[in-house]
Amino acid sequence: MTPVGFLRSSLSLLKAYWLPAGAMTLVVVVSNILVAFPINDWLTWAAFTYPVAFLVTDLTNRACGPKRARSVAYVGFSVAVALCLLLADPRIALASGSAFLSAQLLDIFVFDRLRNRDWWIAPLVSGVTGSVLDTVIFFSLAFYGTQSPTLWMTLAAGDLMVKLAFALFLLAPFRMLITVIAARPTPLGPLPTAHP
Repeated sequence: MTPVGFLRSSLSLLKAYWLPAGAMTLVVVVSNILVAFPINDWLTWAAFTYPVAFLVTDLTNRACGPKRARSVAYVGFSVAVALCLLLADPRIALASGSAFLSAQLLDIFVFDRLRNRDWWIAPLVSGVTGSVLDTVIFFSLAFYGTQSPTLWMTLAAGDLMVKLAFALFLLAPFRMLITVIAARPTPLGPLPTAHP
């Protein structure tokens, strides 16, 4: 392989793997910081950033398959937890890591099972199921015993409502981005499905 060919191949692999892993890490770190800032009695700023993690996972799953999506989730999990232990409350970091990994792996599993249905079914159903699991695990671990149960359950309900709305809202960007991704050559070969 020529140096130019090696460079092109390396850049393609960087975009196919490290770009989604970096995006995942950024979303989780920012969300773990923003969860400490409530907007009102039932919502924090993290509710508006965290759902993008499901978009990253679903795009990776559609474009590269579940194995690559799991790798991206593991990298995002590892780096984000390490950074969050430095930047956020350790209880939040551990709750977030547990919720994130469980929810992302469920999202990947559900998406893969539904990938051959209409284009919108897999990202919507996997996003909803992942969001429910993420919310239950995160708020149970992060806030149980630290504040009034009514407060953290109210925050969890508000968070879940925003996540469910984002599961619908992010269908349009998913469709647009997967169409762009499908049109580009990838070092990983063709997309795993003919249904973008």
